[in-house]
Formats: sequence, structure tokens, C-alpha cells
Amino acid sequence: MAAPFRILVLDGVSSRGVSVLSEVPSFEVVESKSLKEAELVEKIRDVDALVVRSQTKVGVAALEAANRLKVVGRAGVGVDNVDVDAATRRGVVVMNTPGGNTVSTAEHTFSMLLALARHIPQAHASVKAGEWDRKSFQGTEINNKTLGIIGMGRIGSEVARRAIAFGMRVLAYDPYLALAKARSLQVELFEDLRDMLPQCDFLTLHMPLTAETKGILSRGSLALCRKGVRIVNCARGGLADEADLAEALKSGQVGGAAFDVFEAEPLPADHPFRSCPNMIMTPHLGASTAEAQESVGIEIAESIRELLLTGSVRNAVNMPNVDARTMAALRPYLDLAAKLGLVAGQLSAGERCGSVSVSYAGKIKEHDTSAVSRAALKGFLRHAIGGDVNEVNVLHHASNLGIQFSEAKLGEEVEYTELVTVRAQADGGKTVEVSGSYYGNAPRIVRINGQNLETRPEGVLLILENRDRPGIVGWVGTILGRHQVNIAHMSLGRSAPGSSALSVLSLDSLPDAAVLQEIGGDPDIIAVRVVQL
Repeated sequence: MAAPFRILVLDGVSSRGVSVLSEVPSFEVVESKSLKEAELVEKIRDVDALVVRSQTKVGVAALEAANRLKVVGRAGVGVDNVDVDAATRRGVVVMNTPGGNTVSTAEHTFSMLLALARHIPQAHASVKAGEWDRKSFQGTEINNKTLGIIGMGRIGSEVARRAIAFGMRVLAYDPYLALAKARSLQVELFEDLRDMLPQCDFLTLHMPLTAETKGILSRGSLALCRKGVRIVNCARGGLADEADLAEALKSGQVGGAAFDVFEAEPLPADHPFRSCPNMIMTPHLGASTAEAQESVGIEIAESIRELLLTGSVRNAVNMPNVDARTMAALRPYLDLAAKLGLVAGQLSAGERCGSVSVSYAGKIKEHDTSAVSRAALKGFLRHAIGGDVNEVNVLHHASNLGIQFSEAKLGEEVEYTELVTVRAQADGGKTVEVSGSYYGNAPRIVRINGQNLETRPEGVLLILENRDRPGIVGWVGTILGRHQVNIAHMSLGRSAPGSSALSVLSLDSLPDAAVLQEIGGDPDIIAVRVVQL
């Protein structure tokens, strides 16, 4: 019986999420509290899957100590506590749950906006202190005010719906939002953030933290805002430059701010926000509802279960998502593409490869083929790198080797229902091209370097490029027979009589170097290669 998958669950993931995993007979689930790095290094060594929330940091040391780790699941949106680059290098899938806390975070954002408009936290603190100071806490209505939303993903869209229900005019900035989608959400879309900022009474941030979005609100952009603007951030610390915002809060350029996320968490004792009376702060509570925590726990558990049991990938941040239905349709082509890549890699051995491309024709191009392309590239690199390469880290390995990788879907008609082609080009210009298709349920190599043929992609293949002359195939067969190497199947291809030809012989055993040297000694043999599949 196969060993069970061992799953380590940390940080108090919801019990219903844990049940999704523990109910699978082949899963062994171990729960633990949040762990420090040294503790995680010890516990992760024999783990197949790791589930965390935000407390446990999954860094390089832990990932390098994990001998069996296949996936890290983050029960939440952000993966700031997981070193995604290190996981990718190790071939580990990193998943999150982008939809589980959408409503929770949108509601928290709007709660912060209302609290900001009406000074609710400050008024509460005043009354608790024994005061009754109504005059100091006069607020503003949000009805007929203008809200600018920076980032119109799931949460930004939910905030927009709530703002419209409160009678607000909603402006939006998002370089990736389609105009038709903006119209359906009833928001006014801006191409340039600088044009939107001066029109806003309130601003809310809903973008991921990237090199492009870090400090999207800083001294320059804050100066463009309407004086007294109020800003809410329940997305990511670092979207606003905190030092610049603190200055703007003190000068009155920004009338108030409400933040749930910060560059450093917990917030340092000497942080300038602490001295700003017009600043509302909560300790990263956007997803902290019972409903959200249960939802993300179940969602990440289901994603991990499907990956381990069926290979389907969803909500991964470092490889393409492939749902169960798509995986069922593509699964045969994953194996075929990997074998085509393996053949191309071995035929290219000894050449310094500059680029690899995968092209598709026929019905297969109707699917998202990115997973198939990765399988082909994995096969190509396996001969050079070995077993450490997989679908997760394959692009990283190719980049390190200086190999440019691409895929294409061809519009031209082909003689096959589906056709997958792997093409490798060396820096010196030499090109290797291998195509495959399916005959019923049987995979076949159908073309090598432009020569049509038909052979099974399995076992040991002897591939000969030769000048087309009578008797050469029989002569090769005689040599193999003399060395007790049996031919199981043979396929021949040529463009015209007397031209160069390609012979693919499927062998029952691996010929030794002496056999290859004898075959290659014939002046009409241009090249001889052995491919193992």
C-alpha cells in the first residue's frame, strides 16, 4: 500500500477545513500551533503539504529542509509569509484563497470608511474617558461624496457596490479593468491616476503589493489630492508611503486615514501613525470574521486535496491553474508533451540551446495549454538537469540556462485532429523539431525534423539520419542482430527517393557504444542517436 500523504496544518486553520483533509483515507493530517522558523525546519522534513495562515513564516530554510513537500497552502489572500521564489526553485506549488475573504474585507473597508467619516473611534474613546464633547467630532456624510477606488479586483468591486448603495459617486483606477466591466459596475474608469486623485473626497486601496504599486500614494501623488481627502487601506502595507502619509495627516493635506495593514506588523511603538489623532488603525482584521476564516480554511483544504489526489491546480501563485475538468482533458497531452520534450532534449544534446517553443494545432488549441507547455519544457530539460525539474520550477531552470521559452497556437490546417510540436533551436542555428499526436488512445511521434513517420514514444529509440540508398536499413538490422539487440518496431521517413531519410527503430534493449560506433562508421549514416523514454 502506498504511503499516505502527510499534511501539516498550522496557525489554527478552521476545523471544517481540517476535516476536508482528514476525511481522506490516504491523508495523514497533523495539526500544530504557529511555529518559529527553527521549529518549522524540524517538522517539515517529511511533509507533503503545508497549510498556514499568516503567522508562520515559510522561508528558504524550511523549504530547503522539506524533502517531500509538494504544496504550500495559504489560507488567505496574501502570500507575504511564504518565500514564493524559493518555493518555485524547489518545485513547490504555492496556493492561496483569493475569494474566501472578499466580502469580509470589503465590509471591513466600508466600516473603516464610515468610522473615518464620523470619527467613531475617537468619539468612543472620548466618552469612555468621561467626556461628552459633541462639537469636536462633527463628521461628514458620505452621500453625494466621491470615492476613488485604486484597484478594481474582487474586493474593490464589492466596495464599489456598497458605495453606490450609499449614494456615492465612484471613480476607479485599474490598468487591467476592461471598460465594459467598469460600465457594468457603474464606475467611472480613469486611465491616469493623476487625473482621478484631485476629484476624490475618499480614497481606498485594493491593489496587490508589487514593484509597480509600492508607494503608489506618496508625497507627489498625495499633493495632487483634494485637500482634506480621507484614505482607507485594507489591502497591503506599503501601497502608501507611511512617512509621507504621516506628514500629510499632520499638515491637513490628508484629512484622515484608516489603515488595517502596515509595512511592518505588529506596528512599531515609535511609528509616526501613533501620534496622528486623525489616524484610525486596526491590527490586520480584514479577513478576521468567523465566516471568512471558515471559508478560506475549506477553500485551501479542497485545493490541496485536489492537487494531491488528481493533480488539478487552482489558485496557485507560481504556476497555471488547471481545474479538474481541464486536467482530465489535458492529462494525455501532458504525458505526450513531456515525451516529445524528452526526445527533443536528447536529440539536442551537445548543442547550446537558445530557445524552446511548443506549438499546437487542431482541437487542443481550444484549451489553456500552458500546463502542457510546461510539461514539454520539463521533458526537454530533464536530460540536462535530471529529476529536480518539475512543472513548477521549469521556467526558473530555463531562465537560469538562458533559454527563451514560448508557445504558439497555429491557425493552419493539419492532417491530425491534434498536433503538438516541440522545437529547440541551438545558438549555432541547428534546429530539432519533434511532433506528436494521438491515434485513438495511443500516443505517437508523427514527425521528426520535418520527416513524417509513426512510432510509439516509449522504451529505447534508435534514430538514424542517413542518405537514402538500398540496403542500409537491412545493414543496420544485421549489426543489431549480431549484437543481440532486437528490433521491436521500425518507422521510416523520407522527403523524396535518394534524399536524406530518417529511420526510427524501437529496440528491446539499449545498444552499447561499440554498436553505435559501428553503425556511425558507414559513410551514408549522417547521424545516429539513442533516445531513452
